[in-house]
Amino acid sequence: MSAELTAAAPAAERIGPILALLHAAYPDARCALDHRNALELLVATILSAQCTDERVNKVTPALFARYPDARAFAEADRAELEEMIHSTGFYRNKAKNIQEACARIVEVYDGQVPATMDDLLSLAGVARKTANVVLGTAYHMADGIVVDTHVKRLAQRLGLSTQNDPDKIERDLQAITPREEWIDLSHLLIFHGRRVCDARKPNCPGCVIRHLCPAAQA
Repeated sequence: MSAELTAAAPAAERIGPILALLHAAYPDARCALDHRNALELLVATILSAQCTDERVNKVTPALFARYPDARAFAEADRAELEEMIHSTGFYRNKAKNIQEACARIVEVYDGQVPATMDDLLSLAGVARKTANVVLGTAYHMADGIVVDTHVKRLAQRLGLSTQNDPDKIERDLQAITPREEWIDLSHLLIFHGRRVCDARKPNCPGCVIRHLCPAAQA
C-alpha cells in the first residue's frame, strides 16, 4: 500500500505505511534515557529538559546510586543534589522540582510514582510530555503521545500536523494514529529524527519514508 501512496495523500492514510516502514527501519526503537524503574525515568526525564539524553545518562548512574528512592531525593541536601546534576543545565530549578516531586510522591503516593495522567501532572516539574514518557515507557499505558523537539519537527515535515503547540500536535497525532501505536510512534520519530531527519540537514535521499513526506518533495 505504501508504494501506491504519495506525499499528497491525507495524513490519516499515510500514517500506517509510515509506521510500518519506521518499525522495519528501527526495530530497536525505545526510550533513550537509561532507567530501571518509574522513579528513575521520571527524574531522568526532568533532567532531560534543555539537555541531551546522552548527557543525562552520564549523570544518572551516580545520581541513582546516591539517591535510590523518592525519600532519598526528597531529603537530599539541595546543594549536593545541584552539584550532581549541574552539567544538565538549569540545575537549581531541576533540583527543586525533583525534590518537590519526590516529597509529594512520598507523602501522597506512598513512595511510588503514580500511574495516571492527573496524578503525574500534580508533581512539580511534570507537564504532559514528561507524564506521557512515564506512562508509556514505565507503565506501558498509552494515555497520550510524547511530543518532544524531534516529534514536533517530523510531525510538521511529514504533514501530520500544521500546529506549533505540542499539545495541539499531540491531539493531531492521536486523531490519526491507532492507540496501540501511540507509544511506539514517539520512539520511532525520535530515532528517525536523530539518525536521518536532522533539524538542519535532513538526509532525504537516505530516508525510507521520503516518498510519503511532503517536505522531501518540496
